[in-house]
Amino acid sequence: MNRLFVAYKPSGIGSNKYLYTLKKRYNNKKAGFAGTLDPFAKGVLLVGFGSYTKLFRFLNKTPKRYKATLWLGAKSDTLDTEMIEEVAILDEFSPQVIEKAVGSLQGDLEYEPPIFSAKRINGQRAYDLARAGKEVVLNKIHSTVYDIKLLHYSHPFVTFEATVSEGTYIRSLGKMIAHKIGVAHGSLSMLERLNEGQFTYEGEKALNIKESLNIAQNYYLGERDNVKYGRVLTLKDLKLQEEGTYWLDNDDAISIITIKNGKVKYELGRIKC
Repeated sequence: MNRLFVAYKPSGIGSNKYLYTLKKRYNNKKAGFAGTLDPFAKGVLLVGFGSYTKLFRFLNKTPKRYKATLWLGAKSDTLDTEMIEEVAILDEFSPQVIEKAVGSLQGDLEYEPPIFSAKRINGQRAYDLARAGKEVVLNKIHSTVYDIKLLHYSHPFVTFEATVSEGTYIRSLGKMIAHKIGVAHGSLSMLERLNEGQFTYEGEKALNIKESLNIAQNYYLGERDNVKYGRVLTLKDLKLQEEGTYWLDNDDAISIITIKNGKVKYELGRIKC
């Protein structure tokens, strides 16, 4: 059964384990998800069943929007509440100072990702090395914060919302906000993903795959059965002939093609809708 839908992962469970519960609920063995949420985080998880697991890279999944609460003064190597070592008692800050610190992160950022992350170092996950007590050195990464705003400040907790590019570490944003305020340590006490691109949680309803793709539709003007049966397509029979990746409609199915150097190549054959 092909199905695309948005699930809502609760905190306290990993994405893979939560996917297992969905597979049992829908009695479907072939399933996958886009955009891992660690056990601490909750929120939107884009799930595909059947052949739709092949389509994640063609979906409109960015930008991503998160809501998070930063605990000022809480020291944790995980940058969340999993491994709190100590909590500093801080004087309250003015709302203007907090709002300025939060807003200062809007734009392009260069920073080190958390050592407790899924980044690979010589084939090993950074969080595995960190949990084993080994030194973890990660290269800096780039992210874009399209929008960030303060939602609420109730000392020592700062709740903010951020719309960001793919691969952004919200825990790192929390750490940077703390430093902007002048606080040595800060860790997230809550993290929720509100959406991935156009995808928000609406009760796990099945989504229309044709309305979810992030690539343009093209039109094959030749013999219809050529697309239906995955035959070789020629450039002259396509309405749009510029280089790029497109989807073709075949009533109850779609195909995805790429045009490059005057040649037409199937990225994915017939996927039933």
